[in-house]
Amino acid sequence: MLKLFTDTDCDVTPELAEQYGYSLISMPYAIDGKTVYPYEDFDVFDVHGFYDQLRAGALPNTSAISREKYLEVFEPVFANGDDILYVHFSRAMTATFDAMDQAVAELLKRYPERKFYDIDTKGITIISLAIVLEVGDMVKAGKSVEEILDWAKTEVDKFAIYFFADDLKFFKHSGRVSGLAAMMGTLIGVRPIIYMNTEGKMVSIGSERGRQRAINRMLQYVEELGEDVRDHRVIVGHTDAPEIANEVAGMLKVRYGEDIDLMIVPVNPTTGGHCGPNGVGICFHAKHR
Repeated sequence: MLKLFTDTDCDVTPELAEQYGYSLISMPYAIDGKTVYPYEDFDVFDVHGFYDQLRAGALPNTSAISREKYLEVFEPVFANGDDILYVHFSRAMTATFDAMDQAVAELLKRYPERKFYDIDTKGITIISLAIVLEVGDMVKAGKSVEEILDWAKTEVDKFAIYFFADDLKFFKHSGRVSGLAAMMGTLIGVRPIIYMNTEGKMVSIGSERGRQRAINRMLQYVEELGEDVRDHRVIVGHTDAPEIANEVAGMLKVRYGEDIDLMIVPVNPTTGGHCGPNGVGICFHAKHR
């Protein structure tokens, strides 16, 4: 059998993982000196409580999981005679996949008859979630792993995400976004517009003064780049900004219809610590990123 894996940086909850048959790997963050593993150290993500800690001044850090952790997670699957397909967040954003590669290489020596496949979503949070769910749909429909991997070769780069951050200090702390240097120290109210490029990196493509202008710019990207938008999920993600997310969702429904397949999800804490509170983003199927 083929066993599916994904991780918490893809905004997958245990409920969604169970619905689609995924095993969920927890990606940790540290806050106030304490390392936390989502859905291992808590059952339900306290969205408002976490982002209120950030509003109060906390600056989380993230870390890669170890080779030993991957061995612990993957070996029972291989030992049971099953193969693995892991749909994960961007390799370009972390060193954790170096540890994974080492673990998988070791396991394939122990279990040479087994197969390990992975799909790099070249993204994080809601763009990764969209791809994880598309793969889950294909598995449910009986598609083979070869068909899924062939789909991923072109389709991964056709999921786009655009989002804005409310406070630059979190990105400055994480150092994960390129193109922000010129904006550091600018006046309050300037919001960088960020997307995930085809290398799987977060890049700032400009800024807007004021939240409404930032929302309008994101919607403009959906309009200009969108391809078969109604045939795929549209996901609105937010870092404890449900009112803004609902406003954006309403505007998308006006444009694409009330029956659009639309999800609104809170961004996971490991990723959300890089963005800070009050941010909102849109993921949609596009001509290109």
